[in-house]
Amino acid sequence: IYKISQLFSNIKTGRKNWDNANDMYRQLYESYQEGLKLYNAVDFDDLIVLPIKLFREHPDVLERYRERYKYLMVDEFQDTSHQQYELMHLLADKNIAVVGDDDQSIYSWRGADYQNIINFEKDFDVTEIRLEQNYRSTETILEAANGVISHNTNRKDKKLWSGNGGGKPIEIFMPQNETEEASFIAESILGIAMEDHRKYDEFGVLIRANTQSRFIEEAFLESNIPYTMSGGTSFFERMEIKDVISYLRVISNHDDDINLLRIINTPRRGIGRAAIKLLNEEAEKLGSTLWPAIQSLIKSEDSPASDALKEDLENFVNVIESNRQKMLSGHGLAKKVRDFLEEIDYKSHLVTEFSKSEKAVRFKLLNIESLLNSMENWENDPDNYNANLFTYLNRITLLSRDDMDDENDKGKVNLMTIHASKGLEFPVVFIAGAEEGLIPHQRSVDENSGDVEEERRLFYVAITRARDKLLISACQKRRKMQAIVDCVPSRFLDEIPENLVEYHNPQEPVSDEKARDILSNMLKNLQKL
Repeated sequence: IYKISQLFSNIKTGRKNWDNANDMYRQLYESYQEGLKLYNAVDFDDLIVLPIKLFREHPDVLERYRERYKYLMVDEFQDTSHQQYELMHLLADKNIAVVGDDDQSIYSWRGADYQNIINFEKDFDVTEIRLEQNYRSTETILEAANGVISHNTNRKDKKLWSGNGGGKPIEIFMPQNETEEASFIAESILGIAMEDHRKYDEFGVLIRANTQSRFIEEAFLESNIPYTMSGGTSFFERMEIKDVISYLRVISNHDDDINLLRIINTPRRGIGRAAIKLLNEEAEKLGSTLWPAIQSLIKSEDSPASDALKEDLENFVNVIESNRQKMLSGHGLAKKVRDFLEEIDYKSHLVTEFSKSEKAVRFKLLNIESLLNSMENWENDPDNYNANLFTYLNRITLLSRDDMDDENDKGKVNLMTIHASKGLEFPVVFIAGAEEGLIPHQRSVDENSGDVEEERRLFYVAITRARDKLLISACQKRRKMQAIVDCVPSRFLDEIPENLVEYHNPQEPVSDEKARDILSNMLKNLQKL
């Protein structure tokens, strides 16, 4: 469906035509258009395409709107598409101002074309005003950004400068793997927060791909660092991970109604909406949670449940009870969870739910494998003296953010994709995974150099999110699929001028003695107030 919707969008906006597209969908496209018209509806692309059509076919309507809007202003001009540019061009006579930076054009995948900046200069009598002073970053960070972006050939020549002074060198760390990288980030945040009196929301951790988040999230959890994830789905918020965790929560606590409702029919076992309605009614009658209601529907003589439903409920109860005995005794929790997922045939459930996307199934199975591997590493940690199910669930409780108030995010580290960071700034920024294949992404390397230039612009955006301090990490090895592969540092790191860079080891955790000194000084300052 996604592939077809993308094709329809490309056809509608002129990025493709039926000569170079899959013609087998043409009839479906025409039916789709007829359906929109029938319901007097428009889709997202129509909001631009139809006004253009209207203005072209009815000059009098265009003239009315030109008369109405005498002055136009377009922000983030480098992110406009061909159609947006055409709409603007039709509306604008001469009183128009646009603000854009071709070095921050990172949305070509959704139709943006920074070439519009060049077209603008051809189509209008232009006065160019260069805004080259940056009020955010130190001179060191801006020189690094200038050094990287200067390697792009298709750009307007400019050089950012700052009045904020030289600033600290950019620190680059080469950890052995993702686990060590995540520990480096977490330990550095703790150290910098303590020494520089930084709040957690003054830190930004930027990643190129969502797959990088799990290790960093786990490290934050281990270090009790609160964080918020944007621009992607948190590892522990993904459907398949929540399913597994919900099963573990119900196995450990039968009265957890929220998690029980999530997994009572996952995989499908004949306990649908009608059955859940019966369960709720029984629980209300008993004044209990759902678990006693299940037992009542199975065993009560006047139970409203059919024999088939009783059998399905009994099978569910048996699965939970038998695995409770297994998981609460002995060692090897990860193996027990793996065996449990095989017992309920969770893989087949994913295959059924995502029957049209083998890639989605593979991705979700890899996520589960990643969860089991992390569970195994946790229980094999020699410092972990109590590796049982209850301890594990307590450990990951902080990652369940369903009940958290968004307004409380001010005191949390900002973990996000680089795309999501555009327009934001943080005093301290970490760029994780600065490796070939991640940034630049392997797709851009495989396809053409123009895509590599966009990846370089993305790295430039990441660098310029930092105000005072920038730390970059590139792993020596990284797990890809089932294999551990050697990594090569990103070519963009070599483009940062050498005099601006400092290679170093992770921030050492603040010693107890130093922490006491810092706290003592803080108390003295407070007493002065």
